[in-house]
Amino acid sequence: MHRISEAEENYLKAIFKISEKEDRPVSTSAIAAEMNTSAASVTDMIKKLSEKALILHEKYRGVVLTEAGSGIAKKLIRRHRLWEVFLVDKLDFSWDEVHAIAEQLEHIQSDRLIERLDDFLGFPRFDPHGDPIPDAAGNMVLRKQILLSDLKEGNGCVIVGVQEHHPEFLQYLERMQLILGRQLRLLERFGFDESVRVQVGDGQELVLSKKVAQNLFVQKIS
Repeated sequence: MHRISEAEENYLKAIFKISEKEDRPVSTSAIAAEMNTSAASVTDMIKKLSEKALILHEKYRGVVLTEAGSGIAKKLIRRHRLWEVFLVDKLDFSWDEVHAIAEQLEHIQSDRLIERLDDFLGFPRFDPHGDPIPDAAGNMVLRKQILLSDLKEGNGCVIVGVQEHHPEFLQYLERMQLILGRQLRLLERFGFDESVRVQVGDGQELVLSKKVAQNLFVQKIS
């Protein structure tokens, strides 16, 4: 097995995350946007990953992970999300602080450490942002969830995750008390700007922008 660098791990993780949202080959431009880098840099990395049989690349169509590449990506995601749980649950970090720290911790290679961490945390299935945590075999719990923007008027729901992990967005949600587990009811959708009016569990009403509604995952409850 070829040695895999941290940069290569990060690219594999980025490809995996994009492919979770889009069930088709991942384009160079999508990878560049996810990694915040140039298309030329992505092209160079695609060549390296192809030579190591971690991706399959078809010109003008995009890339897909091989079984080996997917396995590495899932291990990285598992480590990242477990560290996020540890930082929030045991060290009292807020959910908007942990991503950058977990980005560093995820590259620790000790499988024994991660298995002990998983056990210590009680084998969590989701991280503080509602993202599923792969188990040691790479399996993840998939639940029925939709974006708040896709919920029908009158339906109730509970917030179960976020699509956008930017600290400013998470801080906004915290200020608005739109945290995981909060119940909402979609009262009205405004056609002009696609914002939505919701009622939160305590009866308070809020108007949320299209951007917010398109980045909150919910489960319908009624």
